[in-house]
Amino acid sequence: MITGPTLAQPPAAEPAGQNALFAYSLGLGDDALILAQRLAEWITRAPQIEEDIALGNIALDLLGQARTLLGYAGEVEGTGRGEDDLAYLRDEREFRNVQLVEIENDDFAVTTARQLLFSAYQYELYAALRNSADPTLAALAAKAVKEVDYHRDHATQWALRLGDGTVESHRRMQAALDVTWPYVEELFDTSEVAELLLALPGIAVDPASLRDGWAGYVENVIVEATLTRPAPRWRSRGGRAGYHTENLGHLLPDLQHLHRSHPGATW
Repeated sequence: MITGPTLAQPPAAEPAGQNALFAYSLGLGDDALILAQRLAEWITRAPQIEEDIALGNIALDLLGQARTLLGYAGEVEGTGRGEDDLAYLRDEREFRNVQLVEIENDDFAVTTARQLLFSAYQYELYAALRNSADPTLAALAAKAVKEVDYHRDHATQWALRLGDGTVESHRRMQAALDVTWPYVEELFDTSEVAELLLALPGIAVDPASLRDGWAGYVENVIVEATLTRPAPRWRSRGGRAGYHTENLGHLLPDLQHLHRSHPGATW
């Protein structure tokens, strides 16, 4: 029987819960921050001027989510670190994002596939997180789920247009799915966040509970776009524990250069 997304329920002690809430908020914030940076790389380079605007707006939505989540993580941590400290003054191994969001843009089809897979996941996540017992996370999710609904639809329309378009656009869209699909399993891997789920009863969302909703949506898009669901021989893992692809190491200098070059500067 298919059931909807569920919230983690086991009890936990307060100190562990505080540390877990920091880690949980940090991971979700890093997802949004890194993908925002990736999408911003298309500005002035997108295939149409409308896409410059659309991808820029999606990146801004994600950046807004990242600011809320990283700011909240810093507040929960209680050491004085704010959103800027967490965004600009951590090294690669300190980031907790899933690896899907850090892979390179490559051609526009790869960006479309990555956005389809991740925004469909984020939609299910925020839809469930609206019921979180944590008021900050619940309020963020209530707003963000509306934004992500648009992100998902935007990626869907491009996937359909490319997949069911010309012979060349179909080939590229299928190749893009093949490239990005090995990163899917990490999105739903409960083992990556098992300790956090145990420590955050009624607060954190079990990622495994999001799979059915995600799969129902994405697989319908794949069929309508005349594409084939990939069957990868490997899968990504370890992003939530700080293990990343080389892509993140190349992305962070661009993201952090200005802040690190002018420490303490304010606008």
